[in-house]
This record gives sequence, structure tokens and C-alpha cells, in this order.
Amino acid sequence: MYVPFYAGLDIGRYLWGFNTSIRDSAPIELAKWVSEKPEWKSMGGRDHFFVAGRVTWDFRRQTDNDSDWGNKLMSLPKSKNMTILIIESYSQAKTYRDFAIPYTTYFYPSNDDEVFQWRNKLRKMKKQYLFSFTGVPRPNNEDSIRSQIINQCLDSGKKCKFLNCASGENKCDNPTYVIEIFQRSKFCLQPSGDTFTRRSTFDSILAGCIPVFFDSRSAYEQYIWHLPKNYSKYFVFIPEDEVKDERVNIEKTLSQISEKEVATMREEVVRLIPRIIYANPMSRLETLEDAFDIAIGGALDRVE
Repeated sequence: MYVPFYAGLDIGRYLWGFNTSIRDSAPIELAKWVSEKPEWKSMGGRDHFFVAGRVTWDFRRQTDNDSDWGNKLMSLPKSKNMTILIIESYSQAKTYRDFAIPYTTYFYPSNDDEVFQWRNKLRKMKKQYLFSFTGVPRPNNEDSIRSQIINQCLDSGKKCKFLNCASGENKCDNPTYVIEIFQRSKFCLQPSGDTFTRRSTFDSILAGCIPVFFDSRSAYEQYIWHLPKNYSKYFVFIPEDEVKDERVNIEKTLSQISEKEVATMREEVVRLIPRIIYANPMSRLETLEDAFDIAIGGALDRVE
């Protein structure tokens, strides 16, 4: 049973400047409404699921203090029975009930051929940069390694491309510009931002760029349905602490990966593309499963 409740749109109206009773009003109303439906009685909601278009932390408030963040949608007894599809889950939970699904990207193919053509185009692209980073520094976040990453990128000269999303004309809002940089890069750095995950991860995969992660919670501990478990075949991991303590040089680390290994990893990334994109909802892919198909399949398996 799909529950037509748009949790992200709801909480997005009330995250700043509203008390907890206002933030919780729709979730409480939802729990009452859905549990009174005859469909609820068969499995107590365990065959119900809904989509929350924000990160899990927006729905996990633990107290009734107005100063605490978000609402308590996921703390309500009724919602604990349902499956929640969300862009970032609570990966440390002992019992999964919220499952991360990919952020949307810029590509919504209408048929299989469009996917095949895109993948073939990526295979022919020549790489101009060893690595790249698109984003903004986080000077007020003591745990962020973005400043170190940016400095290392700038120190690498022409081997690294840095797109500063905080300066002047924001080219980061231009999908053509962003995807072109990723297409021209062998590796794309994906450090944590406000939360562990980034939309940029999926943009880089879409562009055939090998993601470089610094925290295991940024991707492969999150998207357990969509990203294969053989993680090292399609990404590079550099521990965050080593960057923070200046014990690792990103350029040197990536340069030590042979061209043969890079080509193999890049092919794995290109093969992943159908799994992380959402096809045009007015059409259907015939031989490929997109992120939507995989998410629905995961929800159905969970009900089984």
C-alpha cells in the first residue's frame, strides 16, 4: 500500500520558526487517518510505504523542545511499522525501516536506447582532469574536511578542477556545466556536507566519474538496494581522518591507481547508471531497471 503523504513538502514549511505542535500536526493526523483504514488491519501497516523527500534527520526529533530540529514522524508508533523511502537514511539503525534511495539527477530517459546512447558517449569521453570537486567550503563546521580538499585541489594545478559553488555566478546550478566537468574528470571527490550524503554523488556517476568517498556513511552504507556490495570496484575510499590530519595526499593517492584499474572502475560506474536514474514517468524502460523500479522492488521484498 502506497501512502500518498508528502513528508518532505510538509516539514519543509515548518523547519524554521515554528513550534513542535505545528511541526508534528500533519504526521499525527496521518498516523490516525491511515491506521483507521481497513487496509491497515491486515498487517498493521507493515505492507505500507511512503516517500520522504528529505534526509532522515528532519523526521527524528526525540524531544518536545521547540529548539530541537524537525518533527517526530519517525518516532510515532504507527510510522515505525511502515517502510519509508528517503534520500538519506539512518544507516546505523539496528532495524531498517527507512531506506535511502538516490537523489534525482538531470537525466530522465524515455526509453532504453537513450540510456545506451548516453553510456556509449561516456565511454568515448577523454579525461582532462585527474580529479575534481564541486561544492562550497564549510568554514563553520569543525568536522568538515572541505577546506583541506579544496586546498589540495588548488595545489594540484591543472590536474584538479574546483568549481566553487559559493562565488559570483553560480555555475553549479547549470547542469550542462556541472556534468561536463564530471565527464572530463577521472575521479570526483564526494565529502560529506550538511549531512553524510550528496546529490553530487549521483551526478558524478551519471557522468561516468569515479566517486571518491571519505566517510562510509556517504553512499554504500546508505543505498543498500541501489549500489552493489562490491564497493571497491566502482569507488575509491580515503579515510576522512587522514585528510584532516594531512596524512594523505589526494593527488598522489589517485595517481597511483593504474590506467587499467581506472578503466575497469569507470566501466563499473557507467554500468551503474540505470540503477541511479529515474526514467521519464510518462514512459517505461523495457530491459533496464531504474531507481524507481529498484525502490519499489525493495519495498515489496520487505513486505514479503
